[in-house]
Amino acid sequence: MSVRRAEEADLPLLADVERAADQLFVPLGMTDFPPPATPAQRAQAWRVLVEGRPPRGFAVLELVDGAVHLEQLSVDPAHGRQGIGAGLLEATVEQAREHGADRVTLCTYADVAWNGPFYARHGFVEITDPTPGLALLLAHEVDLGLDRYGRRAAMERRL
Repeated sequence: MSVRRAEEADLPLLADVERAADQLFVPLGMTDFPPPATPAQRAQAWRVLVEGRPPRGFAVLELVDGAVHLEQLSVDPAHGRQGIGAGLLEATVEQAREHGADRVTLCTYADVAWNGPFYARHGFVEITDPTPGLALLLAHEVDLGLDRYGRRAAMERRL
């Protein structure tokens, strides 16, 4: 597995990975997610990590309240169950350590198997009193209507 920082040529390919990953939600009745970010929007992230050439999965990282925040983790289901998501998650933790952050945070569906339970298996715990920036991110997800499909949770992994 080769997780690396995204290069400019990778960014246009991430939308296809995201669209493919979103298809996993269709059997759960989740069919109207916001469209994928544009390459220009992805380029504004603090870090974008990818696995593979061309990318088979990616992680978008931001800085929120002194933490590294995992804004998105997507893996093309055609390459699922090969450890790509776990590899991207561990690379995210390593980026946080290198940056000097004391934790990695994320927002996710609490009860979807490849969301909340996946992150819990990798050392993340749900937090009930998120920092102000994380609380704003959760509120923004509600504004987008993402909570209509299930409970959203803020999680963190202390480093």
